Amino acid sequence: MARRVEAPPETPLDVDDAPGVAPGGPPELAAASGPVGSTTALVALTTGRPGPAVDTGTAAAPGDEASPSAVTAPDASERAPSEGASGTELAPGMAVATGAEVVTTGVCDVGAPPRTPLAQVLGVEAPKQAHAEVGPEDAQADADAHRASRGHRPVHARKGVLWRWPVMALVVALVCAVVAVAAIRVTRPVPGLVVSRSVLAPPVVAGPVPALPWPATGEAAVAVPALGMVLQSGTEKPVPIASLTKIMTAYVVLHDRPLAPGAQGPLVTISDADEEEVDVDQAVGATYVPVQAGERLSERQLLDGLLVHSANDLADVLARWDAGSVAAFVTEMNAAAAQLGLRDSHYDDASGLDPGTVGSAGDELRLAMRAMTIPTFAAVVDQPSVTLPLAGTLQNYVSSVGSDGIVGVKSGFTQAAMGCLVLAAERQVAGTHVLVLAAVTGQPGSDPLSGADRADELLVNATGASLRTVAVVARGEPVGTVSAPWRASGVPLVTASGASVLAWPGDVAHVGYVPGRLHPGSPAGTADGALTVSLGPEHLSVPVRTEGGLWGPSMRWRLDHG
Repeated sequence: MARRVEAPPETPLDVDDAPGVAPGGPPELAAASGPVGSTTALVALTTGRPGPAVDTGTAAAPGDEASPSAVTAPDASERAPSEGASGTELAPGMAVATGAEVVTTGVCDVGAPPRTPLAQVLGVEAPKQAHAEVGPEDAQADADAHRASRGHRPVHARKGVLWRWPVMALVVALVCAVVAVAAIRVTRPVPGLVVSRSVLAPPVVAGPVPALPWPATGEAAVAVPALGMVLQSGTEKPVPIASLTKIMTAYVVLHDRPLAPGAQGPLVTISDADEEEVDVDQAVGATYVPVQAGERLSERQLLDGLLVHSANDLADVLARWDAGSVAAFVTEMNAAAAQLGLRDSHYDDASGLDPGTVGSAGDELRLAMRAMTIPTFAAVVDQPSVTLPLAGTLQNYVSSVGSDGIVGVKSGFTQAAMGCLVLAAERQVAGTHVLVLAAVTGQPGSDPLSGADRADELLVNATGASLRTVAVVARGEPVGTVSAPWRASGVPLVTASGASVLAWPGDVAHVGYVPGRLHPGSPAGTADGALTVSLGPEHLSVPVRTEGGLWGPSMRWRLDHG
């Protein structure tokens, strides 16, 4: 059998190297050389397209020589249309078989030179065809045209589409990243507002401390409950206080058995011992209210007789009714004194007849200020007179009650205590009623109670005249600044209103600030806490507001600082 050897169709043929072929000849021609019967192969030069092979029909053993008669020409149907008259012309792509092998396309040198052109060997005339070089661009164009005819995109078009996808994906990823970062910055909580408080100098009430008309003897003190102020004439010590003791008696009873101002309260039955107490008081010259065993008096009637007419016997009636015995009640009185901080006070009885019951002017004022906060107590002592069943109408021992603004409270006299009096009066200060109290003990004279009353009235009037109302804060006064990182300047905080306090010359008010909760975006006038003013027991709260708007950060600031 003949062995077929095919060269790659794309392999170019260098015909300029073939003997017998002029340089620049047609590339379709091949050359073969050697005598007939040699082992030189006949090679057909083609354009690279496959063609029919020419078979010798005889397989030669290796080493055999091929005879010229072994070469056969193709049939007429296989010949090229341009067949010459001088012989048979090989069609493009034909192969020539030798005794050893068949070679197609290209030059196969299997023997020794010299080589003879294939057209000369076959006795045919080589076709005259133009020589054209096919470059890589033309080959790619042919391939694209072929693919397009079959419905495929050109290779270069597909390559262009393929490289666009990664770029587009990268762009989308970058855009998403930018949007995500911007969203985080914009939605991130902004820093809080910073409130800087202005340093406010504590207001001082102008004017010298008044010189009060203290009595020449005994102890004296004045008090202004609205200021929490108690002023004393000097160093105090415990002294007998006589019927000022009954202030503590009423205070303990009303603490244990509260009573509304207009109510009568529970009824108390007068016992035989209570009736006998009247005889004892009458014998020693002590004040009393006549009672009878079996008589029933209300709690209010007992308090009226105790405080207005200073009845000593009713003090013991109330003590036994409230605590079961006078001794038990006195124990309660001393416990109350300790709770109220009355360091100079000590009680041995409920009426004050015992000289062992002592106190001081300052202690009696402090107790009276507390008792006057009980509405029923204040209502009882503000009566010029009272009416009781057996005694009839009884006048108040504080004869000035009901005149010149005097509203109470209690007087007392014993030989040990001399004239004692606690007086309460209302005085007008800048159109406002202010309660002023004065207390004196140990006032001598032929009429100790009248002397005590005059001394107290002088103290009340002088104290009331020295009081004044002071404006400690004005409306619109700057108290601080609210700042934010996104603002170039702060927003002032100002007071929404003014504030005035009752003051004593030389007093110093304490000013503080309680911040509120401001948020970005708050409009002008937003409330922000309060300014506090304290002077003694007086505590005022002045609203504070913003003077400008607290707009939030801009989008640009959030993106830059978020």
